[in-house]
This record gives sequence, structure tokens and C-alpha cells, in this order.
Amino acid sequence: MSDAIRAVILGIIEGVTEFLPVSSTGHLLLAERFFHLGEGAFWDSFTVLIQLGAILAIVGLYFKKLWDVVIGFFTGDTYSRRFVIGVLVAFLPAVVVGLVAGKYIKSVLFNPWVVCFTLIVGGAILLWVDKLDLKPREHDATRFPLLMYLYIGIAQCVAMIPGVSRSGASIVAAMFLGADKRAAAEFSFFLAIPTMIGAFAYDFYKNRSEMTMDHMGVVAIGFVVSFITAIIVVKTFLEYVTRHGFVVFAWWRVIVGTLGLIALALGR
Repeated sequence: MSDAIRAVILGIIEGVTEFLPVSSTGHLLLAERFFHLGEGAFWDSFTVLIQLGAILAIVGLYFKKLWDVVIGFFTGDTYSRRFVIGVLVAFLPAVVVGLVAGKYIKSVLFNPWVVCFTLIVGGAILLWVDKLDLKPREHDATRFPLLMYLYIGIAQCVAMIPGVSRSGASIVAAMFLGADKRAAAEFSFFLAIPTMIGAFAYDFYKNRSEMTMDHMGVVAIGFVVSFITAIIVVKTFLEYVTRHGFVVFAWWRVIVGTLGLIALALGR
């Protein structure tokens, strides 16, 4: 299989799974394990670098709202400044945990057995949460209380375990803290912006000397594919989850995790 085709496939997986509560990292690790996609040091970096394409999809879709926040921040709008502070507060726990335990997590927990188990457990949690009669109080992701932003950020740290899902952890936490499904999903998108830009910048800086022009071309393909796919998925996901909840994503996690465990048990 050519590198270009691998880049397209991995770009689609990234764009489809990054903002759904199904774990993009988990799906990429399983794609590497079972289909031999993206094996090697370059491809490990590739899966981080193409996340920027998915992030730019969020920036494009929410450009007006984000631009209004930026303008409001510099012109003294209280709500805009509080939202920016809230995103930074939610982002900081992941920075701290990443610096303290990042190497340990990657060396010990990044394996397909962990991914499959966490996919199943996360699916069961989503099914449970979807059936709860929660009474949402917060309907605007840009106006959550500051402590709520912090608690969501702490919950996001659990997603450093592959298979948990960054968006899933932050969405579930936001719903338990009083957000409706749409607002919870939207804040998970906004929180992804600094989280994934930070991961992109760190990985690119760390591996910049190993990047050749051929590598950059492959990354560009994955970047564009993940960008286009993420736009389609995010627009569809918000409408779907508002109407139907998370059941289909929960069962997807359970099915993929179960099939993965069976394949691993058979020595595949």
C-alpha cells in the first residue's frame, strides 16, 4: 500500500472519530495493529500532525463565534473574557498530567488490549448516561461557570488513556455538570483547539529534524482529508446527538472493542 493511500485512510479515520465520543487515538492504534496502517515512528507523528486539519475544521465552522469572542476579549466584553479564561482553565489539567505522566502513559497504556477494554467500558458509560434523566441548566458552551470549565478539563485528562475518548470524557462531564447535549458537544470542540494545537506544536518541534519533503507531502494529504471529513462529521453529529443522543456511538464502541478483543485472543 502506498504512503498516499495510507494517509487518505488515516485522515478519514482521524476526521471521522476525532469529535465523536469513540476515541480517535484508539481507532488509529487498532488500525495500525490489525491493518498495518501507520507503523513506525513517522506514522506515530503523522497521526498527531493531521489532527490540526480536524481542528481547523472547527475553527472554520465556528469562525464567527470565535471571532466575536476574540474581539470581545480585547474590547472588554465580560462574557468573552470569561470564556477564554474558562477554556484555558479547562486546558491546564491536561498540560500538567501530560508533562508529569505522558511518557508513562504512552509506554504502558498504548496497546490494543487497553484500547479494546476502554472502548467497551466507555460505551457502557455512554449507554448509562444517555438513559439518565438529567436536567440541563446550561445551554451555551461559552457561558459555563468557571468551576465547570475546570471540572471538565480534569475529566478530559482521563482520555489520555487510549480508547477513552477526549470528546467523550468532556461531553459526559459537561452533561453531569448541567450542560445540555449540544452545549456539551460544542464545548468539547472548543476545548480541542488548544489541546490539539499544543500536541501538534510539541510533536512537530520534537520531530522537525526527521521530516523530509516526502514526509511533509504525506502529512499534507492526511491533513486535507481529515479537515474535509471533520467538517462533514461535526455538522452531522451536532444535529444527530441533539435529536437522538449517544446510543449509536456507545454501541459502536462496544462492537469495535469486542471484535478487537476476539481478534487479539485469536492471535491476530
